[in-house]
Amino acid sequence: MKRSIILLALVLLISCSGNKSKNISNNSEKKVEKIKKIKKIKKEVKMSDFYKYKAKDIYGKDISMEVYKGKVVIIVNVASKCGFTPQYEGLEKLYQKYKDKGLIILGFPSNQFAHQEPGTNEEIVSFCKLNYGVTFPLFSKIEVNGKNTHPIYKYLKNEKKGLLGASIKWNFTKFLINSNGEVIKRYAPNFKPKNIENDIKKLLK
Repeated sequence: MKRSIILLALVLLISCSGNKSKNISNNSEKKVEKIKKIKKIKKEVKMSDFYKYKAKDIYGKDISMEVYKGKVVIIVNVASKCGFTPQYEGLEKLYQKYKDKGLIILGFPSNQFAHQEPGTNEEIVSFCKLNYGVTFPLFSKIEVNGKNTHPIYKYLKNEKKGLLGASIKWNFTKFLINSNGEVIKRYAPNFKPKNIENDIKKLLK
């Protein structure tokens, strides 16, 4: 009788242990799934952030960044009378080489640095086309620092800070955005466009 009771107790103990292990395993799986869902939601939110913004193009038309979904994007604050203005040439070369593979370059004129972009939007377009044959999209003049910072630049600076903080230090600061709308890199004004090429190719694969 005692032996039967002991055997029954052992069976119950093993059964409980099995159920306990199963419950622990199930709980672990549920936690993993929950973490995956949270990461997925965060990723989806981040992916969509860039695309919710709009800006006026150089002709005054509202353009949603959503039209660039699926493309690799370079955003650069430009100026016509800057020592880095010749970078227009390098940017245009990149655009011509990779535009059919999914690259878009967006130029945002700004007059905030030593008043090196004093012209009207019409004058800016004319200057860029005549001197550098620019064909990539240009936008209306904006502010990239201060209380009137354009929302797109608030977003970019928040996503990728420079060596000395978030603020834009000079003309031709460049941001590289992948095809999911994530800001991947920020390049200093003196960083030449041709040196971005390898990073572009990696994102276009």
